[in-house]
Amino acid sequence: MTWISSDTVFNPDEYDNDVIGIASELTQHDSGFHRHKKGQLLFSHQGCMRITLNDSLCLLPPARMAWIPSEVVHRVQISGVTGYRSIYVDNRCHSDFSQHVEVLRVTGLLREVLERIALTDFSMNWQHGPAAHIWAVCKNEIHSAQRESTLLSFPKDRRLSTLNENDMPPPLWTLAANTGATEKTIGRIMVRETGLNYQQWRQQWRLLKAIELLTEEHAVSDIASILAFSSDSAFITFFKNMTGSTPGIYMSNGKVGR
Repeated sequence: MTWISSDTVFNPDEYDNDVIGIASELTQHDSGFHRHKKGQLLFSHQGCMRITLNDSLCLLPPARMAWIPSEVVHRVQISGVTGYRSIYVDNRCHSDFSQHVEVLRVTGLLREVLERIALTDFSMNWQHGPAAHIWAVCKNEIHSAQRESTLLSFPKDRRLSTLNENDMPPPLWTLAANTGATEKTIGRIMVRETGLNYQQWRQQWRLLKAIELLTEEHAVSDIASILAFSSDSAFITFFKNMTGSTPGIYMSNGKVGR
């Protein structure tokens, strides 16, 4: 295990170990775009992380975990995070992990196992002895964990270049008027390049922004206004339809005891 600060330079590929963990109390950090040969499990006790990929944005709420496969170019921006944990996995030894970026809900057992691995010395061999049982539990929990949809792909078509992670996407009719493309054309582009029609994509954007604002402790009424919902109740209904939980319950599930 290595405790790191915001200015620590750490390269997991410099170590031969098939599993290594690091820990930090980072509150602000920007990794810049990079990649590594090992896959990466990211987790934090509190706060929110933004993971920028090629033409995609992944939001990592508190007490959720992200899996980033090896060689995937990514940038991690940390804001208000405490209890940062990162575990690097050599895919040559552990090929049963997904080939795609995923966000998983962290159970109490998985949380404890991740903590144990992150705080263990690099010299630990996780394939033999008692440590192998811990690693087996970790992998079993990861494979059975509930996946969460906090990933958003952006269209590459130049006509839709105004769509970005910071500005509220306009209604479809407004976007069509501004771009000169018909609503039907925009719909075809979105499905082809993101897998979602425009309305689904816009709702996913609003969900990710809502989670980010909730993490920053904005009031529900403020979030409803920022995201152009007609009322607080309309926002709460939207959020529950998208996640299965009200905003309060969703964030409560994300609180982790230390």
